[in-house]
Amino acid sequence: MDMNAPRIALFIDGANVYSAAKRLGWNFDHRKILDHFAAQGTLYNAFYYTAVPLPIDDKQRRFTDALTYMGYTVRTRPLRESTDENGDISRRASLDIEIVTDLLTTTNLYDTAVLLTGDGDFERPVEVLRARGKRVIVASIPEMTSYELRNAADLYVDLGDLRAQIERPGYRLPSEGRGEPRGPETKAAEGRPFYMTAALAENDER
Repeated sequence: MDMNAPRIALFIDGANVYSAAKRLGWNFDHRKILDHFAAQGTLYNAFYYTAVPLPIDDKQRRFTDALTYMGYTVRTRPLRESTDENGDISRRASLDIEIVTDLLTTTNLYDTAVLLTGDGDFERPVEVLRARGKRVIVASIPEMTSYELRNAADLYVDLGDLRAQIERPGYRLPSEGRGEPRGPETKAAEGRPFYMTAALAENDER
């Protein structure tokens, strides 16, 4: 082990990363993501944040278990249903507090934070980290990354440029706005909620 290598901590906003993969039209391999960024130093920890339905079913449990076996620390929050004035039901859960908590309470354990999200809400925490002498890398896709977050980071990485290193071959996600063919399987996948599609993307081959 190189004692001079920077200590790396990886923080993945699961919902944001899934949306990025959907925009790109190809799926990420979370083990390859872990290996790619860990190779830039000595990995302290990798956190993965995701919403889950309650009760959690076998598919979602296999997904979170697979992440744990890869070496991730998985943080979850239950999806909550809400109904708008038109009677439309939506499911959502924010894990921003969990991400910020881990970013700021573990600063003495890493030198570089790799944050996989484009959410502008993380601009201020990133500025705080840099003020504490930490290097911050933000990785997402340009159309989903706020200018403020990109400007606050030391380095911005376009996940689309890493396709050869991080793609999970053999499973394609429904593409958003890229003009790609949309067959029956694509339409069926689009009808599934986020957590279901993500779970199906993580089979037992890992």
